[in-house]
Order: sequence, then C-alpha cells, then structure tokens
Amino acid sequence: MAEDLYAILELSRNATEAEIKKSYRRLARQYHPDVNKDAGAEARFKEVQKAYTILSDPQRRAQYDQFGVTDDSPGGGGGQGFDGFGSGFEDIFDAFFGGGGRSSSRRGPRRGEDLRYDLEMTLEEVASGTNKEINIFHLESCGTCHGDGRKPGTSKSTCSHCHGAGQVKTVQRTLLGAFSQVVPCGHCHGTGEIVTNPCTTCRGSGSEKKRKTLTVDIPAGVDRGTKLRVSGEGNYGEPGSEPGDLYVFITVKEHQYFSRDGDNVHLEIQVPFAKAILGTEVEVLTLHGKAMLKVPEGTQSGTVFKLRGKGIPRLRGGGSGDQLVRVKVKTPTQLSSKEKKLIEENRRNYGVLAF
Repeated sequence: MAEDLYAILELSRNATEAEIKKSYRRLARQYHPDVNKDAGAEARFKEVQKAYTILSDPQRRAQYDQFGVTDDSPGGGGGQGFDGFGSGFEDIFDAFFGGGGRSSSRRGPRRGEDLRYDLEMTLEEVASGTNKEINIFHLESCGTCHGDGRKPGTSKSTCSHCHGAGQVKTVQRTLLGAFSQVVPCGHCHGTGEIVTNPCTTCRGSGSEKKRKTLTVDIPAGVDRGTKLRVSGEGNYGEPGSEPGDLYVFITVKEHQYFSRDGDNVHLEIQVPFAKAILGTEVEVLTLHGKAMLKVPEGTQSGTVFKLRGKGIPRLRGGGSGDQLVRVKVKTPTQLSSKEKKLIEENRRNYGVLAF
C-alpha cells in the first residue's frame, strides 16, 4: 500500500502550499543527518524530502490526490515494468533558507518528467534486433481543458499575490545577513494567473493519466542495462513546455544453451569418443541458425573451436563477435564383448586406442 504523503509531513489533505512548506522546513531541520544522529533519522529525512517534492508541485499533487500515487511516489508505479524516472529531491538549501535552490530559481514552464520501462528480451532477439510493442501509462494533456487546467467556458483570475507579474521579491534573514531575491510567485507558479474554476476532469492539473501502445525499435547488439530513449513519450509537462522522454531499460533472459561474453557467445557440445579420435563434422546451433563445425582427428576434450561472426552484432557497427564452441568428448560407459575385445587387441598391438 502506498504511504500517505500528507501523514509523512504531518498535515491534513487540505493543507495550503504555505503549510506544506512550513511543515517540510520544520521536519527537515528535525531529521537532517547532520543534526539528528538517532537511528532512522536519515530514512525519515528522505521520506520527508520525497513527500515534499510531490506535494509542493501542483500537478503532481493533483495526480496523487486523484490516483493515490504518482509515478515516483512511495509505493507508486506506472504499470507493469514501468515507473517514474528522473525527479530529484529538493535542494536542502531551500529547507533552511526558504529559496535559492534549483526549483525556486526556475523560470518558465517546467518540462514533463521522464519515465522508465523495463523490457526483457531473449538472446536470439538481441542477436537479430527486433521491434517490440509495449503498453505504458503516462500523463497526457487533459482532453477536457486541453492542458489549461480551468473549466471550459471560465476564465483565469489575476494572481493577487504578484498582481499578474509572476514574480515576487523576498528577503531572507540568515546568520550570514539578509538576502534579497526575485523568485517565481509560489501561488501562480510564475504564470501571473490563478485558476478559480478548475477542470472537473483533471482537477486543475491540466493532465490526465492515459494508456498508450508504442512500437519500439530495438537494434541488434543491446545488452543488459542498455538504455534506449523514446523522445516525447514521458509525462506531459506544464502548458507551453516539452513532454518528458521514455527510457527503455533492457534486460536479457538466461539462455538454455548459450552464454554471452561481450559480443562473443559460448556453447558446449558433446562429441562421441570414436568421432573425436577419427575426426568428424558436426552440426551445431548458433543464434543465427545452424552451422557445420569440423572436428579434426585426435581432438581432446575441452578443445575450443571458433565460428567467426556467429556471435552478437556490435551495437555501434563493425561486424559481429564470434561463437566459441567447447568440445566435450563423450567416453563410452558400456561396451559389448566384441568392442571390448577389439580394444584389448588394439592395446596389445599398439599400446593405444584406435577409436
């Protein structure tokens, strides 16, 4: 179950922005690891930071109020294999001095959040490259208000705090002296306008969560941990900004026969004792089909042969790796009386086994 972000900040669900900020600053001072050395203080401090990051943002707070989670809130997630990605904590400078961190100095509408999707592939798909169809949930522009946040047919009001300027001047008094700065208005978030009649669909956030099916082109040669960017398929941002991106993280299933070593693959085969002594040609599996492997006479168990170019294509071009085939000579465990007689005669005559 998702944690209650309001409870973490010791607030009610109808808390104002000022109350959220005040409670955060108080709790940040109380649990900061440099101040509080009690066990669990650091974890509590991180919880407080995380809760404030979400509840101090009107868009993410509206999403949390509507869905109970956000894409990166505690206990949240964006669906199977899918999660929020890329939002950092508030700068601790803001907790103690009330502004001047990265968030408070922002100008203009904020870009949408990046998202993450974990995709599992087979080694055969890695070797050939493929197209994968995936389903994601992300924030899109609200279909009712088209991202404006207000109820259709209504208008916005001029912000009474900044009188439409979108900025306010603040003076912070610290041990180092008084600091004056101009920052975006915290009530209208720098727009100069306030939504007095919010959209009933998105509750004024300007976005709503929707499911979307995408086809992702996976090039040959990817490996575990490879990250592919799908531009513009992350969360919807503030009106007038760019949407975030979707990042597809690759994992690769363990294979029944092959193991991977960079661009090379390894395979172990068994060759009957007689064929290893006399020499033979055997058909072996590769990630690209079947191939013939020549096993010279007298091959010893543990010998490794190379099939050039039968490994994994190099992700940035330049050909492919090799397939390394390790031969395990299969020694017979049961012989007929005739076979035993032949071996014994061979041993007496030559002192070696001829098959």
